[in-house]
Amino acid sequence: MHYFKLQIGSLFVVLFITFNYIRQTSGKNRNLSCNKLFDALLIVSPWFIFFDGLTAWTVNHLDTVPLWLNNTFHCLFFLAVDVTMFLSFIYLCDATFGFPKSTIKRILLCSPFVINVLAIFIFIKDLDYVIGKTTNYSMGLSVIACYINAWVYFLFLFFVVTFYRKKIEKNRYAGVIISVVVSLTVMILQSIFPEILITSIVPAAFILGFYLFMEDPSYRRLEKHNYEMISGFSTLVENKDDNTGGHILRTKQYVEIILNQLQNEKKYRNIISRDFVNNMLNAAPMHDIGKISTPDVILQKPGKLTPEEYEIMKQHAPRGGEIIMETFSRLDNPEFLKTAYYVARYHHEKWNGNGYPEGLDGEKIPLCARIMAIADVFDAVSAKRCYRDAMPIDQCFQIIEKGRGTDFDPDLVDIFLSAKEEIIKVYSTKTFE
Repeated sequence: MHYFKLQIGSLFVVLFITFNYIRQTSGKNRNLSCNKLFDALLIVSPWFIFFDGLTAWTVNHLDTVPLWLNNTFHCLFFLAVDVTMFLSFIYLCDATFGFPKSTIKRILLCSPFVINVLAIFIFIKDLDYVIGKTTNYSMGLSVIACYINAWVYFLFLFFVVTFYRKKIEKNRYAGVIISVVVSLTVMILQSIFPEILITSIVPAAFILGFYLFMEDPSYRRLEKHNYEMISGFSTLVENKDDNTGGHILRTKQYVEIILNQLQNEKKYRNIISRDFVNNMLNAAPMHDIGKISTPDVILQKPGKLTPEEYEIMKQHAPRGGEIIMETFSRLDNPEFLKTAYYVARYHHEKWNGNGYPEGLDGEKIPLCARIMAIADVFDAVSAKRCYRDAMPIDQCFQIIEKGRGTDFDPDLVDIFLSAKEEIIKVYSTKTFE
C-alpha cells in the first residue's frame, strides 16, 4: 500500500471533482455549456493516476509480475502522461490566444507529442528497472522521452500563462499560474529524484486549478445569471424606446467585431485583455440604460425634437452612469462596473470635443466609450426608428467614415471599416424594427 498512497489521494481528488462537475452540468443543469477540452482532461487524468499507481506497485514486485505486463502498464502510463500534458497545453491555448489556425503552427505544436508517442512504442522494450533505496523505479529511453515531452509542454505552458496573461481573467490567472508552478515543481523534483514517484500530483493540480478557477459550474452559472439579469434590464429600457431589443443585440455584435480587430493591432495589444473584452461585451447592452428616466413622449416622438426636448434626451447619458453606480455597485467586479459606467456616460462624447455630457475630446474619452460610439451610431442610422426609415447600408458606412477624426476616433473608424464584410453580415441577418 505504501507504494501508491499518494496516487490514491490524487485519484480521489480528481474523481471527486469529476463527479461534482458531472452532477452540475447534466440533467436539469444542461443549460450550462461544457468545455470539451476540460471534459477530455477529466477522462484522461484518472488513467494517468491509475497507471502511475499500478506501475509503482509492479516495479516493486518484479519477481511476480511478468516483464511484458510491466512494460505494457508502463507504456499505458507514459501515453496517459503525454496525452494529459498535451491536452493541458491545448486547453490553456484555447483559453488565451486560441489554437492556431495555421496548419504549419498546428503541426509544430503537435509534433513533440507525436514524436514522443512514437519513441514510447519504439523503446518500451528496452525499459530498465532500477532498485532504489526505498522503492524501485523505471528508467530508459521511453522514460527519458516522456520527461523531455513533459518539459517541452511545461515550457510551452509557462510561456502561455506568462506571455499571454492578459488573455486570462484576473480573477482566474492566479489559480492557473499556481497550478502550472506546482506541477512544474513536481516535475523538477521527479526528474532530479526519480525514486520519489510523485508524478500523480501533476494531473491533480491541473484538474483542481482549472476546475476551481476556470470551469466551476456554480461560479459560471452565477456569473451567467448576473449578466442575463443585466441584459434583461437593458432590454426593458430598449422597449421603452419603441424597440424590441434588436439594437442591443446588433450593437453588441458590432462592438465584438471591433474588439476582435483591435486584438490584432500592436497599439492595443496590451490594452485589449480578456477582462477588457468580457467587460466591454457585458457592458455594451447597458449603454442606453439612462433612457429609463427619459419621458416616453420624448423617446417615442415621431418627429424632430425641440431644443428643450433634446436637452432632456441628452440627460440619459449622465443619468445612465448614475443608475449603473447605484444599481450594480455591489457586483464583485469593479473593472466591469467602471467599464459599464464609462460606456453609459460617455458614448455620446465626440473626438473633437463637441459631444456630451462633458465635452471630452480625443483619448480623454475612455476607449470603451469610443468603441461604443461607433457601434451605436452605425446601428442607429441603419435601423428603422419611429421618426425615420433605415438608411441604405452604403450611406451608413459613409456617415461613419465622414465622422473620422471629428465624431469618432480615427483609428477605430479605420478598424471598423476594414471589417465591412463582418458588419454587413450582422446587418443582413438581423430584423430591423
